[in-house]
Amino acid sequence: MGPLLARYQQIRNYSLAVASPLTIEDQCVQSMPDASPTKWHLGHTTWFFETIVLQAFVTGYVPWDVRLAFLFNSYYEALGPRHPRPQRGLLTRPALADIQAYRQHVDKAMTVLIAGLSEDHPALPLIALGMNHEQQHQELMLADVLHLFYSNPLLPAYGTLPSSQTAPSAGSDTLQWLAFAGGAVHMGWDDTTALQSFAFDNETPRHLRQVAPFQLAHRLVSCEEYLAFVNDGGYSNPMLWLSDGWAQVQVQAWNAPQYWIAPGDPRCPHTGWQVFGLQGVQPLEPTAAVTHLSFYEAAAFAEWAGARLPTEFEWEHAFGAPGLKNMQDQAWQWTRSAYEPYPGFRPRSGAVQEYNGKFMVGQQVLRGSSFATPAGHSRATYRNFFPPATRWQFAGLRLAQ
Repeated sequence: MGPLLARYQQIRNYSLAVASPLTIEDQCVQSMPDASPTKWHLGHTTWFFETIVLQAFVTGYVPWDVRLAFLFNSYYEALGPRHPRPQRGLLTRPALADIQAYRQHVDKAMTVLIAGLSEDHPALPLIALGMNHEQQHQELMLADVLHLFYSNPLLPAYGTLPSSQTAPSAGSDTLQWLAFAGGAVHMGWDDTTALQSFAFDNETPRHLRQVAPFQLAHRLVSCEEYLAFVNDGGYSNPMLWLSDGWAQVQVQAWNAPQYWIAPGDPRCPHTGWQVFGLQGVQPLEPTAAVTHLSFYEAAAFAEWAGARLPTEFEWEHAFGAPGLKNMQDQAWQWTRSAYEPYPGFRPRSGAVQEYNGKFMVGQQVLRGSSFATPAGHSRATYRNFFPPATRWQFAGLRLAQ
């Protein structure tokens, strides 16, 4: 179990690295109900291993503090009551130092457990789920901190990522259309092969889909291209928008992607458009991939461009084709597919039955991964999902027709 232990330790340490540029105060604040304080993420991911793995497989294991189950349970009804999500920013206690000690306690117990596991031990799938769950929260920590810092009039910068990944780029080359034949194609994760050791249950079962012939843009939409949509009155033309999206434009006063700063904004006056990101305020980079779009904005841009968003099945079918760029590690890509179960879907058993399946309504699928996604976390079959009005994620778009 040496490789598994090394992977576990690497993932756990990366969470601390993501949090390391932040002050104690930064890690306690919640800027909106959809976000969580950094220290809550650090505690919740630890609670997951303690509750789902250690308490189930270590005889006589004693929780670090039984009260933490109420604080760090996210949405698992089967595991009891929990602190309201919108009030996580009120948790000044436990202190950050206490949460770090909690992590050390659980990591010590997990190290002993992993070292003694056989290759067919029933804890292994849950440990794999816990590691991938923590990687999801690593990206959420960055998205939440970005929203937090944008809410601060000083517009502070987070700094550089603890990985080698860089800000997203769409490229400056002319957009090209790549053609794909239709037909019956296999979709989803194939758990009968050893090519991929882990997938979430929502990626299964593998099944056939009928896909009509289509074309897919070879790269993501750039900030320069999206700025043309803004300058052409895209946010004031109701004919481009889905009804719910137009309602959001009116109620929320959207006029550009989230974190775009208009010329002359008094917080940081400048003659041109600027974009707030993890590096702080920067001039809008024309060739950068546009990000922090809602599904509604992505769909409206596609309508304006005379195209549409791809379905998740078109996206997966095209994955790996020669000439396609930015399919991963740049920006999540909204699709036209509602987040629904695949034919024959069955969630995992036990408490983790609640992990994905109960959210399969009212959300849209995103494919790929972003520059903030931990390396090696995503794959061609990965199905991310968020409500269509979500803008604080590292989400952009790719056109189809």
